Amino acid sequence: MRPLMEFLSDKWWMVFPLMALAGRWAGGWRRGAERRYRRRAELDNLRNQAREAERASVAEVQSLMDTHDASNRRWLDYELDVGKLIDFPMMTDVREPLTVAFLRAKREADGQRPPSAEHLTSLSGLDAYRQAVNNFAVALDVAEREARRIRDSTFSGPERERLATARKLLMIAENHAATPAERQAAYKRARRELDGLIVLPDATVAALEEKIAPQLGAGSRPPQFHQG
Repeated sequence: MRPLMEFLSDKWWMVFPLMALAGRWAGGWRRGAERRYRRRAELDNLRNQAREAERASVAEVQSLMDTHDASNRRWLDYELDVGKLIDFPMMTDVREPLTVAFLRAKREADGQRPPSAEHLTSLSGLDAYRQAVNNFAVALDVAEREARRIRDSTFSGPERERLATARKLLMIAENHAATPAERQAAYKRARRELDGLIVLPDATVAALEEKIAPQLGAGSRPPQFHQG
């Protein structure tokens, strides 16, 4: 220890450059530490952004579900209303490519639909659902426009008369002012007029019978349509 002290007492002038060197070293270390901290913060921020990008927006999913629901309601307007199907029979005619296309698009959208907006969290899942909902809406638009354009023009004259007759008879069957006997007779005749002309979905038949059955009295539930 003594030799060191003697050396330092003789070389006291070296203290200043050593202090300057130590200061530069400390400053360099501090700047390096700051740079490392900034890099870590930037990497963490990038990772968070990547995770956010991979996480589907709940608001966007909910918007897609609302669009999906709106398209389903438009279809149900036809499926649950025999009168509307008589006016636009193409909407249930599976011989029509446009009808098949929108029914297939509907099944795809229904299959992609999450239980709730919060359940769809992946970006790939969001993309698939968005595409399915858009395809369904577009296919329904196209089929609906064509159905309104052609209406019953694909039927022969006598067939169009049968459709018109069935439309009037169903109005009588649903009319509270008519007697139960009149309503039941009108329903049975409407069934005969439609048989072989329009294939009614099960949901359509059920909705019609639910609407008419209470008016016909207990124990007189109307017979189901034969779907040919």
